[in-house]
Amino acid sequence: MSSATAVKIKQDVEPTLPSALTEGELRALRGLMRAHASLAKRLDAELESSHGMPLSSYEVLHHLEDAKDGRMRMCDLAEHAQLSRSGLTRLVDRLERDGLLVRCTCEHDARGAYACLTEAGLEKLKAARGTHLAVVREQFLSRFSDPELGALAEMWDRIAPCCGAAAPAGQ
Repeated sequence: MSSATAVKIKQDVEPTLPSALTEGELRALRGLMRAHASLAKRLDAELESSHGMPLSSYEVLHHLEDAKDGRMRMCDLAEHAQLSRSGLTRLVDRLERDGLLVRCTCEHDARGAYACLTEAGLEKLKAARGTHLAVVREQFLSRFSDPELGALAEMWDRIAPCCGAAAPAGQ
């Protein structure tokens, strides 16, 4: 078999690899990744130092506060908080030990479990909310005009369903 035939067979069998990202695509992707990592790191540090609560705990308590009756099925909470089920289980164990939530049984499914926000969890969340909002405004929101924020929100809404992200509360 000639080398030209081997190359032709290889091209027919192997899928075509995607081309490299353009400079614009690369800048957009890297910008998103840097912005997210920087904001998450700052939020985590501020919440931990001011309230003894990491960002992941704040997010879980926030999702529970938004949920009907302050409770969510564990699988739904994992999806909304963008945590693996095992990661959420470990986090819920810690939050339960701290008295910030409890596990509640599901009346119509004995195998199902809910995470239920406690009064102490709600108070801890309310105390941390000011710190969270201050950091988000300082590090992110203040960098954009109102029309830019609207455009940015529309862009995130466009890509979120493709990434498997849960819909924001109220939608």
